[in-house]
Amino acid sequence: MPVALACPIVLTAAERERLKKMAYGHRTQHRLRCRAQIVLHAARGRSNARIAHETGLHLDTVRAWRGRFAHGGLSALADRKRSGRPARFTPVQIAGTKALACQLPAETGVPLSRWSCPELAAELTSRGITDTISVSTVRRWLREDVLKPWQYRSWIFITDPDFRPKAERVLDLYARTWEGEPLGANEYVISADEKTSIQARCRCHPTLAPGQARSMRVNHTYGRGGAVAYLAAYDVHRAQVFGRTEPTTGIDPFMALGSPRS
Repeated sequence: MPVALACPIVLTAAERERLKKMAYGHRTQHRLRCRAQIVLHAARGRSNARIAHETGLHLDTVRAWRGRFAHGGLSALADRKRSGRPARFTPVQIAGTKALACQLPAETGVPLSRWSCPELAAELTSRGITDTISVSTVRRWLREDVLKPWQYRSWIFITDPDFRPKAERVLDLYARTWEGEPLGANEYVISADEKTSIQARCRCHPTLAPGQARSMRVNHTYGRGGAVAYLAAYDVHRAQVFGRTEPTTGIDPFMALGSPRS
């Protein structure tokens, strides 16, 4: 049986330059680098067997890509479109999933405050919209339209008719002004709050350090040492935080918060 002759390869200057960048570029994908090297070797008149030996590729691989370049040029070195696996879900099912994600759970009778991908996947199956579906598939569908039903942003409507004059007083203080007069050098503004019921506690057993094939171990039981109320204040102009502990809360402990600064 006669042996088929290898396809002759003749390159233009532009094609040779492009192939060299593909064959020796650091960012070129490995499969494209191999294909470019096959064509460059073939342009030097080398046989398919010699190219396969020098590149470490299979002879059939060399023959295939040499032939594809000979008939299609540089564009033939790219991967052809593949049909892939048949779609498992229909466009209607995908649209139904996104529509469900855009509904409040309470509107559908689900006792949830907001949707998550696992809960959406379970709800789709229970409603018969889809059969068994993975959480990653639901997440991918939502990502296509940047849908994130598990996130929320809150707001509040102001109902106090005197909100504006009250807010103006606070904002004036932040601007170091009170009743139209600037604050003095020995006057300061603090923003304060209380953190009650801070527990003093310690672990009943010491934490064990990690070792070979062993993670760090932390005992989950602890002994309570009581609770205190911690009051803290922030000096908005000097950018300083100070605080104190009190056995209880109330107006007197709160007013005493500024005593270290008085």
